[in-house]
Amino acid sequence: MNLLVDAFAWIFAPARLTGAVPLPTAIAQQLAFTFGSVLIAALIAIPIGWSIGHTGRGRETAVFISGAARALPALGVVALLLELIPVSYKTFAAVVAFVLLAIPSILAGAYSGFEAIDRAVIGAGRAIGMTQWQILVRIEIPLGLALLINGLRSATLQVVATVTIAAYFGLGGLGFYIMQGLANRDFTQILGASLVIIALALILDGLFVLLARLVVPRTEARRSRRSPAPPVATNVAGSIA
Repeated sequence: MNLLVDAFAWIFAPARLTGAVPLPTAIAQQLAFTFGSVLIAALIAIPIGWSIGHTGRGRETAVFISGAARALPALGVVALLLELIPVSYKTFAAVVAFVLLAIPSILAGAYSGFEAIDRAVIGAGRAIGMTQWQILVRIEIPLGLALLINGLRSATLQVVATVTIAAYFGLGGLGFYIMQGLANRDFTQILGASLVIIALALILDGLFVLLARLVVPRTEARRSRRSPAPPVATNVAGSIA
């Protein structure tokens, strides 16, 4: 119990605002790596996932690639990239590793969101004369947002925790304190930095929950609470609106 109290005291100590890497700076670095990597991964994975979900082609390949990427150890990927590219590009190597970590969850969320839509809703859209582009924009994307946001949420939580290894290569972040604590056998510092990482993860998780409630269409929320599903005409009208 004393160690936990000491860890909180370490977090809020005035000394955390000074030193080689002040705590606010380390938090900013942790978030910059996280948001930058997830954004790049989203720009890659979401269009591919939407294409797979809309056309139904390439799903097996996507599942295989996602599974393979998920199995890659982030630390090993960064170490390998640092061996292959100049040391001056170590930030690039770390970001590539974090992007590879984020892509599988986002990709799965993107195409699974489309696959979860009732095919009768898509058929009704075609029956009233909607083009493929209109079906994509007015039906599939809005109704697939829930699972996409879950994919982004999962990817963000994975990355924000894994970014800690960036400090192993001198790239800063909250891992700096953990590496320093391990070297000095300072368990209070290790626990304090770990608590900050946990707090960041919980805050980000809460923000994604709030985002899901704000962004996901009300029609989708109603559909998810009903069984059996409401009439097709009601779903289509709600989605187009």
